[in-house]
Amino acid sequence: MAFTVTSDSFKDGDYLKQDHVLSADFGFGCAGGNRSPHLKWSGAPAGTRSFAVTCYDPDAPTGSGFWHWVVVNIPPEVTELPLDAGNPASGKLPQGALQTRTDYGNAAYGGPCPPEGDHPHRYLFTVFAVGETLDVVADTSAAVIGFNLHFKTLAKVAIMGLYKR
Repeated sequence: MAFTVTSDSFKDGDYLKQDHVLSADFGFGCAGGNRSPHLKWSGAPAGTRSFAVTCYDPDAPTGSGFWHWVVVNIPPEVTELPLDAGNPASGKLPQGALQTRTDYGNAAYGGPCPPEGDHPHRYLFTVFAVGETLDVVADTSAAVIGFNLHFKTLAKVAIMGLYKR
């Protein structure tokens, strides 16, 4: 069985709905609902001890992309994150899972908000099957998480959403 990821919130390659876009509270000029999308995965390889989920925009005009969401240490029996799991106040993140710092500076989902008039940006929601849990804290940077995942991932799969304003 192949490792796959799907979403009830969007199809691979579709535009993300306003519900998933960054809210006005962040001051970047967007006015979305800032709710992380639903994600569901299956077919993880044997030996998976945890999952990680990231949302990354490789098109951000930063020289290094932009990390919108980082969740690690999702228990291996969990195969789905519900809508708005990235909101710390929602209580929807599975027990044991840890959100870590994004490029917005906090440990929570931060939706798309590319520069006005820019080309459509790609938002890669990647699920990693990891051979262990990661020894990190909520303030660990996305780059350090990425470094750890590079060496400890057994398999990964992604679904892409687009957004332009």
